[in-house]
Amino acid sequence: MADNRNDEQAQYSSPPCFMHELDAEYQAPLTDWTDVRRWRKAERERLIAARLAVSADARAVMSARIAEGLDALIGDIAGRLVSLYWPFRGEPDLRGWVASVNERGGRTALPVVIEKGQPLVFRAYKPGDRLEKGVWNIPIPAEGEPVLPDIVISPIVGIDPGKYRLGYGGGFFDRTLAAMPFRPLVIGVGYELQRIATIYPQPHDIPMSEVVTEG
Repeated sequence: MADNRNDEQAQYSSPPCFMHELDAEYQAPLTDWTDVRRWRKAERERLIAARLAVSADARAVMSARIAEGLDALIGDIAGRLVSLYWPFRGEPDLRGWVASVNERGGRTALPVVIEKGQPLVFRAYKPGDRLEKGVWNIPIPAEGEPVLPDIVISPIVGIDPGKYRLGYGGGFFDRTLAAMPFRPLVIGVGYELQRIATIYPQPHDIPMSEVVTEG
């Protein structure tokens, strides 16, 4: 008589994985770059919407806490050149901290998009310097030679436990770090609500050195 146990096991065996039924947020790991890129686009839109939904007053309080966290992490700022950013679409507003860095003997700079697909350059900037509109109408220093910052502070759209940053998708940040002659201290700043399980990091992604939030 034929052994039907294999047939019975095949008929009544469970699917390979029930995680999608046990955890509503579970999804199979993405491996194809096309799928990762599609997922990142959707996640980027979700996280930006969540950030913008926070009230301006709450964001101001969280920005102040982030500035305090930066001071605690960096320590003595005198003689150091820090690249920051101009706040955009609900990002932490650190413009007051920029002024305090200069008051304490540090120097500050802003990133400038020169050309799509190329690294950013950094131009020295302090409050009161003349600005002009750059890409996406974000203010940039109107003049000045490129400088190389000791510390790069970058806003995040999302951040994962490996300190990999989800940005706006242009690739400017990773391209810039890869092209720099030395690795600066790279600090991602954002809100606790922007922490995610993974960004599905790719070979071209460069993790942050540190992450500072309001938490």
